[in-house]
Amino acid sequence: MTLVLASNSPRRAQLLFDAGYTFVRRASDINESLPAGLPPEQAVELLAKRKGEAVGRRVDEVLLSADTVVSLDGHILGKPTDAEDACRMLHLLSGKTHEVYTGVYIQGAKENFLFHEKTEVTFFELTDEEIEAYVRTGEPMDKAGAYGIQGKGALFVERINGDYLNVVGLPLAKTVKYLKEVL
Repeated sequence: MTLVLASNSPRRAQLLFDAGYTFVRRASDINESLPAGLPPEQAVELLAKRKGEAVGRRVDEVLLSADTVVSLDGHILGKPTDAEDACRMLHLLSGKTHEVYTGVYIQGAKENFLFHEKTEVTFFELTDEEIEAYVRTGEPMDKAGAYGIQGKGALFVERINGDYLNVVGLPLAKTVKYLKEVL
């Protein structure tokens, strides 16, 4: 069986590679709009499943797709649209605890798995200068919640409760547990 990663995320690809998997990448460009009021755990599962179904699985393949969002007080923060939006998001997260949800969809020959993982992340209080300097690096522009915990965004994190790799973009241990059942 060939593993197909249905994602453009270099972080997800690196995590799978580091875990010893060989795979091909075949990503889709889906509409990521969501129904109003959809809870974040349902949103990430829906988006992960949409991504996987858009790519499609051949008979000799196992397909893995995922999506990550940041949630603050039940409101989903996706990827920022521009630098101003990134600053807005980081101001919202400053000094607060938020949740990072990643939904994962695995399509196997006989069995499919759809699940999510949640990790709580607490930020230090951030100054305007810290936020603006970080946004100028460009790092937050392709990341949910406008930060990357695996990069310079780590300097904002006071503590986490849960799976660190979930915040990076893939709850690896849980994903591998299910991959072993279908590969």
